[in-house]
Amino acid sequence: MRHILHADFDAFYASVEQRDDPELRGKPVVVGGSPDSRGVVASASYEARRFGVRSAMPMRTALQRCPQAKRVRPRFDRYSQVSRQLMAILRELSDLVEPLSLDEAYLDVTGAVASGRPPGEIAAELRTRVRAELGLTISVGVATSKSVAKIASDIDKPNGLTIVPPGAERAFLAPLAIEKLWGIGPKTAARLRREGIGTIAELAARPREWWAARFGKTGPHLRHLALGEDDSPVVEHRERKSVSAETTLAEDTGDPGVLEELADRLSQSVARHLERAELRGRTVKLKLRLSDFTTFTRQVTMPRPVDAPEDIAHAARTMLRRELQPGRQFRLVGVGVSGFERPEDQPMQPRLAGFE
Repeated sequence: MRHILHADFDAFYASVEQRDDPELRGKPVVVGGSPDSRGVVASASYEARRFGVRSAMPMRTALQRCPQAKRVRPRFDRYSQVSRQLMAILRELSDLVEPLSLDEAYLDVTGAVASGRPPGEIAAELRTRVRAELGLTISVGVATSKSVAKIASDIDKPNGLTIVPPGAERAFLAPLAIEKLWGIGPKTAARLRREGIGTIAELAARPREWWAARFGKTGPHLRHLALGEDDSPVVEHRERKSVSAETTLAEDTGDPGVLEELADRLSQSVARHLERAELRGRTVKLKLRLSDFTTFTRQVTMPRPVDAPEDIAHAARTMLRRELQPGRQFRLVGVGVSGFERPEDQPMQPRLAGFE
């Protein structure tokens, strides 16, 4: 039997800003671009969330809902530094750590449990250390699988600890809303609710044939998740074929300024991951999803391997502009880089002045 923890910082960017600036503590804080330049919210403190502010919302809308909120420009270098501190703590608790992003990761603590430490005790130590050493709060889910642990970490945020005992996975999932399950987005959830399916228990009760008809080849996997069955391993090292970041917007938009600012922010995120992995790539990809859920990608091969945020963003914006059409509304934007070469594989060349 495995014992998995999912650790997730609470309102990460905003919490770091509140920690670093005492004047922001206890006040609504939004991290993101300027409302005048059509920026979007990258993170919102829990004080701001009470006013309906959430990530990926246009900053202008966020400040209309919460005029007293303090807007802070993102400091990604600072967030990366704090993330590295977290990962160091995690690796002291387990040899198997799988980072998912700057602010969340899985830990397989099966070995430590076999040595006599209860998984809940390990999770409690993690929360205590993060609070003492980093001055931040983190929510932790404990379960026998990755998917259940991830859902559990979100149950009691912020600063929560939710333990799902072995054998209780299906009972834990049963009363939860269907949106909690991976792969069930807002549009799919709305369609299922029209069929009278509102909880994971009601979803899990559907026959195998129904899953195949509704979800195609992903149906069997989703059914197993709804039943609390997931044997996917915590993978510490994997050879990456691509690095990407994407965001689903709080509201569909066709505003070029909002979309380009989001592409820039995603490009910065991808560039940070490339830097940490010491990778450069020749292919820049743009992923777009329309309001009707039509999803497509565009890509371009660069004249040289890139890892700089401005190069990635320039390529992404160029592809994005070609897709902007009157009446077209977008609900998701993603940016990625592939076709990797490590820095030692090729000497650096001067950055090109432009790319079209």
